[in-house]
Order: sequence, then structure tokens, then C-alpha cells
Amino acid sequence: MLDLRAPILLPELGERLVREVYKREFRERDAAIRDRDSWKLERRQHFEEQGSPSRDALSRGDWAESLRLMEERREKLLAAARENERRNSLFHRVRVVEQPPTPYLQWELNSLRQQAQCGMRVRVVDAGVVAPSESGGLLPELVILGGDVLYRVLYTDAGVPNGAIRYTDPDIIGCWESYIRELYRVGEDVRSYFDREVAHLPPPTMKAD
Repeated sequence: MLDLRAPILLPELGERLVREVYKREFRERDAAIRDRDSWKLERRQHFEEQGSPSRDALSRGDWAESLRLMEERREKLLAAARENERRNSLFHRVRVVEQPPTPYLQWELNSLRQQAQCGMRVRVVDAGVVAPSESGGLLPELVILGGDVLYRVLYTDAGVPNGAIRYTDPDIIGCWESYIRELYRVGEDVRSYFDREVAHLPPPTMKAD
């Protein structure tokens, strides 16, 4: 099995941001990027996504409505992809998956497939690929914007967004960007993964609280 060892990311080397500050800063930095790519690593298998009508429909157990609402955003995704190309700034996402998928992950893989259909760069890696780096716990959730800043995105135990830790040290950013790039290189396009592993699954059922 491929042995990819992740760098170390110490919380004390970054700056803690509350959720509102992180969201505002993320939007501003992302909008300013030109001629540089960005990278995202997703590891958790469940998030409490907020502000998504499609995700809300999943929580209610209405899978058909969830997919219908997801489809409504296709034009918005196409426009975002065109804007990224105009700015020569591509956003690459690596999604770590475990089998069988959680209800959330099944929903998200539908969403990521749609994003890829609209021109976004999304690849999937099996959890076994990152296992060598997880003896002390799961990999962090990370976003690197334009090579200038790295955010470790934080969540509660239940998966609710809880701000981020910002890192600006070039060495830290460079090491993690190289790691995510390599995961992306060995990953599988989400569209072929979806067709093989997800398309045949029955509608997911969220557990009652």
C-alpha cells in the first residue's frame, strides 16, 4: 500500500479564529486569488452542514427533495467554475472516504459528483491511503488558499462548524500543500468513484437524535 506520511500541524503555531471571522476572511482571501491554485482536504465522515436546503432535506429524510434542491444550484456551480478559470485559480478537493459511507457522505458524494460535472477538480482517496498518518487520530480538515494561508477548519464532536486555526508560515503551508497534492495525484476522479461505489446505493437514512 502507498505510504504517504502527513506533516505535523501544531495548534500553537497558528492563530485561532472564531467562525464569523474565519468565514469573512476566507471569502475575502479567496476572491483576491489570481494565478494560484487552492487545495482542500476533507477527512471526517459526518458534518452538520449549515445553510444548505439540500442538506436540510436529507435530515428530514426526504432524499428525492434533497437531490432536487441540489440540482437547482447547477448553474451557480458552472458560473463559479468559469470564474475560477478566468482568474486562473483552480480549487482542488481531496475527499477521504470510508466504506460503507455514512448518510452524510453518501449525500456529499452526490454533491461532489455534481461539482465535478460542472468543472470542479474533485478526487477521492480511500481511508487506507491516509492510515499511516493517523496513528494519533484523524487527519485535520484543511484548506490552503493560493499558497498564502492554511486554515485548519474546526468542528465540534457532532460535526458543527467551530471556526478555524490560521497558519501563514510558508514552510508549514508548503509541506501540507505538497502532501495534499500527492493525495490528489493518487486519488480517483469522484465521477468514476461515484458510478462504481455510490450510484447503486439505496437512499440514505439519517438516524434520529
